[in-house]
Amino acid sequence: MQKRQVGSSDLFISEISLGCMSLGTDEKKAQTIIDKALDAGINYLDTADLYDQGVNESIVGKAVKGKRENVIIGTKVGNRFEVGKEGWHWDPSKKYIKEEVKDSLRRLHTDYIDLYQLHGGTLEDPIDETIEAFEELKQEGLIRYYGISSIRPNVIREFIKKSNIVSVMMQYSLFDRRPEEEVLDLLHENNISVLARGPLAKGMLSKKGLAQVETKGRDGYLDYEYEELKTSTAAFLHFVNEERTPNAIALQYVLKHPALASAVFGASSINQLEENLTYLNSKPLDDNLYNQLKKMTKPIKYNKHR
Repeated sequence: MQKRQVGSSDLFISEISLGCMSLGTDEKKAQTIIDKALDAGINYLDTADLYDQGVNESIVGKAVKGKRENVIIGTKVGNRFEVGKEGWHWDPSKKYIKEEVKDSLRRLHTDYIDLYQLHGGTLEDPIDETIEAFEELKQEGLIRYYGISSIRPNVIREFIKKSNIVSVMMQYSLFDRRPEEEVLDLLHENNISVLARGPLAKGMLSKKGLAQVETKGRDGYLDYEYEELKTSTAAFLHFVNEERTPNAIALQYVLKHPALASAVFGASSINQLEENLTYLNSKPLDDNLYNQLKKMTKPIKYNKHR
């Protein structure tokens, strides 16, 4: 498994990595998926305190017991919740971040977090205060590095100017090319890496793509109407052959840009994990195919989320 450096940090993470949100709460099943991912060479696991109200962090922590030094763990903070109660509210305050990190550390069964990420954010947030919290946690040795999970260009620009973030997690796929418009080059120029979530666009860029369009794309997807999704998915699947699976092509596409450190996919079953691991044995994505893929989709812009 090839690894890429995360920004200016000394973290080197696998080109494809496991987003743990969809693992579920069956510990044995989740352990099996994580074990197989690690055995395949994946070394980055991405979770968040909000996922299943902390249960996901606990599952990840137990799964890497005895392997901690070989695993890079990323988790997130900012969505304040109370265990057992529905809902949450946004709280990027220094006080909350410094309190919540202790709960994440306890659930993860570790004394440090490799990559601590702000789980969202707007320009109305107390950004300076948030940054101060992360910087203090670094000094205290509770986190190694920090980043943000955001798709908002204006928020990203503020953190570039004011902070020492090493990464930005954002949604990016062939069907969501918004980052290409104004974010990817900017981050690359500032030596900040991108962790791409949703690289398979809700499974519409997998071998079951057309079926997924019927279940997930009936009401459209971003700037795509239902009929456009059907047409584009069919065109995408046309590129599949013995040398490349659809999952591999989708992952290779987002990893083509030099700002990318990893494509973070979710897996709720061993089968889904294995489909994404076909990336490892696929023929590399050349410039010609990359450009053809661009032609069968469309560039879109961030409108509502600024």
